[in-house]
Amino acid sequence: MTLDIARLRADTPACETLLHFNNAGAGLMPVPVQQALSEHLALEARIGGYEAHAEAKPKADAFYTEMAALLNAQPSEIAYIENATRAWDMAFFSLPLQPGDRILTHASEYVSNYLGLLLQAQRRGLEIDLIPSDASGQVDTDAIQSLIQPKTRLIALTHVPTQGGLVNPAEEVGRIARAHGLTYLLDACQSAGQIDLDVERLGCDMLSGTGRKYLRGPRGTGFLYVREGLIKELDPPFIDLFSAKWTGSDTYELAPDAKRFENWERFVAGQIALGTAVRYARETGLPTIETRVADLGATLRDALRDIPGVTVHDLGQRKCGIVTFTHDAHTPQDMTSALRARNINISVSNRTSAQLDLGARGLDHLTRASVHAYNTEDEITRFAAAVAAL
Repeated sequence: MTLDIARLRADTPACETLLHFNNAGAGLMPVPVQQALSEHLALEARIGGYEAHAEAKPKADAFYTEMAALLNAQPSEIAYIENATRAWDMAFFSLPLQPGDRILTHASEYVSNYLGLLLQAQRRGLEIDLIPSDASGQVDTDAIQSLIQPKTRLIALTHVPTQGGLVNPAEEVGRIARAHGLTYLLDACQSAGQIDLDVERLGCDMLSGTGRKYLRGPRGTGFLYVREGLIKELDPPFIDLFSAKWTGSDTYELAPDAKRFENWERFVAGQIALGTAVRYARETGLPTIETRVADLGATLRDALRDIPGVTVHDLGQRKCGIVTFTHDAHTPQDMTSALRARNINISVSNRTSAQLDLGARGLDHLTRASVHAYNTEDEITRFAAAVAAL
C-alpha cells in the first residue's frame, strides 16, 4: 500500500498553519474524527446525553470491533477507558499479587506506571526487579532469564518510552513471558497508531493505550486489551453498574468480558470518535504508517545531528518517530518557547517523569520533536533550519 500524503494533509488542515512536531506522538486530529466528535456533541445538545447515547449505540459499539481489528483481538477482549494511565491501572491493580511476589520492569517504564508499581509494592509487600539495558539502551532480553525467580509473576514494559525514540523488543519479551508462564503487561501508549500491533505476535496478556497520540483521537479516551483466558482471573479495583450486575442484596457478578474494567459514565462522543480514528488509521494502513514514521524520524535525527551544538539522545536498536535532543546553548524550555513563537510545536521531557532513565544518562531534560505520517521532508528541513537559527 502506498501512503496517500495528499489525503493525510487534506484531512489535517492545521498542518498548513502549524509546523507540528508533536508532543510524543500527540497527532493532530483528522477531519473525519473531528466530525464524529462534534456530531455526537451536537446530538447531545439537541436531545440529551442519555438519549443521544441510545441513538448512537451502534456507532459507540463500533469502537470495540475497530480496536479489536487494530490489535488482532476479539471485541470481547477490548475495554473503553478514559485514558491510557487508567487503562494500565485497571489491568495492573486487578492482578491477584501476593506479598513477596516479584515484578520485572525496565528503567524506561512510564512514570505513572512506575508510581503504580511503587504504590502496590508498599501496600502489598511486592518486590520490583529492574531489567538492565543492553548496550543500545533497550531492555536487555538476555538478562531477563537470570532475573526470573520462583515468585516472579509479572513483566511490565513500555513498548515505546515517552522520553526517546527507542522501541523496546516487545515480541521477544513476550516469548520469554510465555515460556515462563508470566503475565505480561505492555504499555502501548506511544506505539498504538505508530506501529502495527498484533497482540498474538507480541505475546502480551494485557495492553493499554490512549486515543490522543498516534491514533489521532480525542483527548480523554483510552483502551485496554485483556486476553480472554485471563479476564476471569482479574478482580477490578473498582466496579459500577456497568462492569457488574447486582444479583442480590449481598451478591454481584462481574461482567464476563473486558467490560468489567469499564465505567457506565463515559465520554460517549470520545468513544465514537476514537472508533473513527482507529478506522481511519486502519484504512490508511498501519504497516505503511509505521514505515513512513520511522523513515521521517531517521531523517529528522540526521538533520539535527548536522546542527552545531545539538546532540540526539535516542536509544535502542530500533527507533521510531519520537526524536529527542539537547542543544549546548539553549535549554529545552527556551527552545520550546522560541520555536512556539515561530508556530512550531515541540515539547520537553524532564527527570521528574523519568527518574531512572534520564538519571542514569546524566540528563535533566530532553527536547522532543516527534513526527507523524502527515509530516513532510520539507517540514523537517524547515524545522532543522529554525533550530540552527536559534
